[in-house]
Amino acid sequence: MDIIKALPGNDRPLKPLVWMGSSKKDLLRMPAPVIDVFGYSFFLAQSGGRHANTKVLKGFGDASVIEVVAADRGAYRAVYTTRFEEAIVVLHVFQKKSKTGIATPKSDMAKVGTRLKMASEVFRSSAS
Repeated sequence: MDIIKALPGNDRPLKPLVWMGSSKKDLLRMPAPVIDVFGYSFFLAQSGGRHANTKVLKGFGDASVIEVVAADRGAYRAVYTTRFEEAIVVLHVFQKKSKTGIATPKSDMAKVGTRLKMASEVFRSSAS
């Protein structure tokens, strides 16, 4: 198996991915085209870039919490953060089922917030 450590022309190694909660298991339940979009988005984040299907998820204090949007007979979202120097942290992967408006459902926003706090504690304690 080949492991890509950096993009061609980029001498920076890829940041590792850290999966919070059930995010990896949730990703693997998605349709294959959605997995492809999210996987490529994570790869670009690991190498310092951003996918065209991303936007800053508001409500978390800065521009380091990113939402990836994919569609395949439904609306799918992945949320990750670039807040930590050590890794890209995947916070939540889900199918958006809200019938009212375009806003991310409050329960999913709460899950992102909880997992972001957990990640902050993990990376703060590892820096000590």
